[in-house]
Amino acid sequence: MAFQLSDEHRAIRQAVREFGEEEIEPVAREHDENKEYPYDLVEQAAELDLVAPNIPIEYDGAGMNTLESCIVTEELWRADPGIGSAIGSRGFGSNMIQKFGDEWMKEEWLPRIANGESACCSCISEPAHGSNVAGIETRAEKDGDEYVINGNKMWITNGTVADVAVVMTKTDPEAEPPHRGITAFLVPTDTDGFEATKIDNKLGIRASDLAEIQLNDVRVPEENVIGEVNKGFYQLMNFFSSGRVSVASQAVGAAQAALDASIDYAGEREQGGQLIKDYQAISHKVAEMATNVEAARSLVYRAASHVQDGDDDVAAKFASMAKLFASEHAVDVADEAIQVHGGAGFVTDHPVERYYRDARITKIYEGTSEIQKNIISDRVL
Repeated sequence: MAFQLSDEHRAIRQAVREFGEEEIEPVAREHDENKEYPYDLVEQAAELDLVAPNIPIEYDGAGMNTLESCIVTEELWRADPGIGSAIGSRGFGSNMIQKFGDEWMKEEWLPRIANGESACCSCISEPAHGSNVAGIETRAEKDGDEYVINGNKMWITNGTVADVAVVMTKTDPEAEPPHRGITAFLVPTDTDGFEATKIDNKLGIRASDLAEIQLNDVRVPEENVIGEVNKGFYQLMNFFSSGRVSVASQAVGAAQAALDASIDYAGEREQGGQLIKDYQAISHKVAEMATNVEAARSLVYRAASHVQDGDDDVAAKFASMAKLFASEHAVDVADEAIQVHGGAGFVTDHPVERYYRDARITKIYEGTSEIQKNIISDRVL
């Protein structure tokens, strides 16, 4: 199955690439070293419809489909994974609002997210529960016409910069199987008892925001239930495939950046009286890197097409394949990029050490590589 990008797709790629080269790349190292969130760049990206581009036009979004959103993500991460993550994650959780939220939720929050005014965070993972969503321990108990939420969420992207959170809770702790008792809530982050603590000792994507969230007697009205009570897990399943395709796109972008840097360096660095690109050891290394990047990209675009088609089981398989292949090879390509640079690749004078650190997260979040293998094997055996 071949994927030829349309003129519109190529125009999207070109627009994001120009933004990345002109605005992101010149400040990428500074943001990484200072662990600085790129507020100004978020505003600029929003003006170009690059923030949460999947939000529908009627809510001030760009209305992009899965493949178009993947192209945006890929190019943002090619410019810099850390800043690309900060921009690309502004809408985390908004898909739940978009698909299952009441109209008032959509009207209040989706335009604010799309125009860069507000960020959203998705509170799922907990200190003892990452891949095992059904095991979450955060509780929401009914009290009159309100729910009282208590719990601890961990590794929450946008935790300290978000204005609204989609919080996954247990509303029926006795439900069997456990995933039947999960409910999603819309929680403004300025609600009493919602406390975010920044996590800034990260290996990579340091320009993006990450936090631990404490929920201490957080009260929300019952109208803040997103979708149906005790149906949150089933609602969340609607986004597993699109989330994994998005991360696979991130991995492709990081890998492409590492490849680009290697090509440039090999065409400039001389050793033994000739450019190092003329040594077969280097040229073959770059050839393998380029092949793996293109193979990952093709698999990502195929997975995106299946997500768009709405064939859930096929989409789940290809999304996991794309995430597994793209993330594993992104780390490999970034590692080889350091090798191409030699000693120069081990210091911050060149960006490849940053790409190596940044690419590593794609093997972990939205389901580890091991989880992806489980999903794939379940569908092919």
